[in-house]
Amino acid sequence: MFGQIRQHDRLDSGLGIGLALSRNLMQLHGGDIAVHSDGLGHGSRFTMSLPIGVAPEGGPPGIAVQAGEAPARRSRFLVVDDNEDARDSLAMLLELSGQQVETAADGATAVGSMSTFSPDVVVMDIGMPGLNGYEAARRIRQNEAGCRTVLIALTGWGQAQVRTLAIEAGFDGHLVKPVDLAALMRLVDDIRAARD
Repeated sequence: MFGQIRQHDRLDSGLGIGLALSRNLMQLHGGDIAVHSDGLGHGSRFTMSLPIGVAPEGGPPGIAVQAGEAPARRSRFLVVDDNEDARDSLAMLLELSGQQVETAADGATAVGSMSTFSPDVVVMDIGMPGLNGYEAARRIRQNEAGCRTVLIALTGWGQAQVRTLAIEAGFDGHLVKPVDLAALMRLVDDIRAARD
């Protein structure tokens, strides 16, 4: 998802995650980022726009919210992905939005975290080696605490069959990578509202 265009004079491949991460950070703060280039060899111009914010009373220093904007409900999120860059990027975005976050690199660790961390929300990749996301979701749902947990499948696969399999395995929702943080939080809120 974050692959870069191959260039003959570049030896490093990288994931190309910088622009996607920057865009999500800007959107998290109500802003945006734009990129312009006149073509190969002419460089690039990155323009970041951020609105003027108002610091919340008693909130953490350096984090502002838009006037009249309600802060997001603080929850415990478990981010599960075998791709370290994707896992850490989402965890960082969630932490910046005020959430408490732990991470896991595989399905077995995620299942174990149900008793040690007791997350409110699990955002989990499906295609992981060993215990994949489908089986991990089934095992989480067998746990009493796991029945109340919001489970979101976050994967590179967006086909209808994958969505159906995710719901059958116990996921409450399905999102395709790269995730938009606002869309993730809306989905979590919608699932919670439907349960109440």
